[in-house]
Amino acid sequence: MKYYIIAGEPSGDLQASYLVKELKAADNEANIRCFGGELMKNQGATLVKHYKELAFMGFEQVIMNLRTILNNMKFCKLDITEFNPDVLILVDYPGFNLKIAKWAKANNITVYYYISPKIWAWNQKRVHKIKKVIDKMFVILPFEKEFYGKFNYKVDFVGHPLLDCIADYPKVERKDFIQVYKLNDKPIIAVLPGSRSGEIAKMLQLMTSIINNYPEYQFVVAGAPSQPLSFYRKFISDDIKIIENKTYDLLQHAHSAIVASGTATLETALFKIPQVICYKTDQIFFEIAKRVILVKYISLVNLIMDKEVCKELVQKELNTINLSNELDKVLTGEARLEMLNEYEIMHQKLGGLGASKRTAELMVNYLRSN
Repeated sequence: MKYYIIAGEPSGDLQASYLVKELKAADNEANIRCFGGELMKNQGATLVKHYKELAFMGFEQVIMNLRTILNNMKFCKLDITEFNPDVLILVDYPGFNLKIAKWAKANNITVYYYISPKIWAWNQKRVHKIKKVIDKMFVILPFEKEFYGKFNYKVDFVGHPLLDCIADYPKVERKDFIQVYKLNDKPIIAVLPGSRSGEIAKMLQLMTSIINNYPEYQFVVAGAPSQPLSFYRKFISDDIKIIENKTYDLLQHAHSAIVASGTATLETALFKIPQVICYKTDQIFFEIAKRVILVKYISLVNLIMDKEVCKELVQKELNTINLSNELDKVLTGEARLEMLNEYEIMHQKLGGLGASKRTAELMVNYLRSN
C-alpha cells in the first residue's frame, strides 16, 4: 500500500521514522512518501520536503513567511494528489496538518493522525472538527484516550514511541563521550534550551547565567539540528560547550538538567535525569494563554503524572535565584530521589515498549479491513 506521512519538526521526524520502519515490517509492499527529515529518509521513505522548510513558529514568523507557508501547503496538496496514497498519516504539527486533513477529507483521502494535537490543553471544542476530518486517531499519552472518550470519539492508545527511541539508542561510553567532545571529568548539568529560535533567544542566556555558582559541575548545551552553532553563540560565551544534534548522548551522561518545556522534558525523564523545567514567552502572549489554557502544568512529565513531579519556572518565576534554588534540590538529596521514583511510575503509565509497532500494525489492519 501507499502511505504519505507529514511530520513538520525534528521530534516528529524521529517518531515518524520508527513508524516508517514498522510500516515496512507490517506491509512488505509499503511505498512511503513524506514531508519530514533525514531520519525518515534513512528508514526508506521518499523525502519530498524537509521540515526545515516548514518550521515557522510564533505569530511574527508566520506572518513574515506566510507566502512560503501557503506555497508549501499548495505543493503538499499537489504532491499528495499525484501520489494518490491509500492513507495520509499526519504526525503532530497541527497548524499545518489539520488544514491538510480538512482538504484531504474533502477529496476522499483516508486520514490517520499519529500523536494527537494538544487540543486537551485549550479550545477543546476543536475535537468536533477533528472527528469530521480524521478517520483514525492514534494517541501516545494515557490521559488522551479518556479525553477523547468524553466526546464520544474512539481513539487508540498505543503507548509512547520515545520509549522505543531511547531503548534502541546506542550506548556511548563516558570516557569516549568526554574525549570526543573535549569535556572534563566533572559531573554534567545538561542545558536543553529547545529547538526554536524564539525560545532559545529568550531563555538560553538565563539558563546558563548560574554557571559560576557551580564550579564543581560543567554545563553543556544541547544544540538542535534546526539551528546553527553560531546562533547559540549569540547568547553564551565561547567557553561553554555545545554538543550539536547529540542530545541523547548528552542525556546518557548528565547528572541533572535544565530543560525548556516541550518533548525534551519527557526525554530527560526517560533517561532518568532530574530536571528543572523552564518556560518563557512574550508577556502579551502569556497573558492571553493564561486565560485559555485548561491544564495545570506545562510539561509532559507533570501532565502525565497529574502532579508537579518537576518544578516548572514560568515567565517571571524563571530568574537566576529561583533557577539556582531549584537546581540545588535536584543535584543531591531527598528531592532528587523522589523525582527519580516518580519517573519509574511514569514509565509504566506510558505503555511499555513497542508503540511504533503497535501503531503500524493497527494502521495496516484498519486499511486492509476497509
